[in-house]
Amino acid sequence: MRLSEELNVKYWSVLLLGLLPLWAHALEVGERLAPWTLLDQFDQAFTLDNRTQTLLVARSMEGAKLVNAALQGQPKGYLEARHAVFLADIQRMPRLIAKMFAVPAMRDYSYRVMLDREGRVAPKYPGAVDSVLWLQLKDGQLVAQHEYATAAQLREALETSRP
Repeated sequence: MRLSEELNVKYWSVLLLGLLPLWAHALEVGERLAPWTLLDQFDQAFTLDNRTQTLLVARSMEGAKLVNAALQGQPKGYLEARHAVFLADIQRMPRLIAKMFAVPAMRDYSYRVMLDREGRVAPKYPGAVDSVLWLQLKDGQLVAQHEYATAAQLREALETSRP
């Protein structure tokens, strides 16, 4: 092969590999979410089941901060009363930082945070990295999904989903 042909092959290979995440399976309304089990910030297990009506997914610190701001001032049990679960993807956080600082700080929250330490759950729910994905469920099936980029929008959505 000539040099230009080799570069062309390398270019297309890199381009295709770079686009693979975009072909990730997007969730569709009516699809059943597979159950999973994760530990929260207190190392207590939680399993996603048919009782969960809202799944909030934050894939970054920015997304987690949106959830924290939206829940500021809410009483303990606020999410649980709405049958809502908060899933935080912390796989990119250095383990030492998570163990020594981040997770202990989360223990002061008035709500549970399901921690996806290995990135085996959150990537199943594609969306913008810096927002919060809201998955509305009924009997384990997806009935609607939204993304919230501000704490005010998320807070309003949570308020309208009263128990």
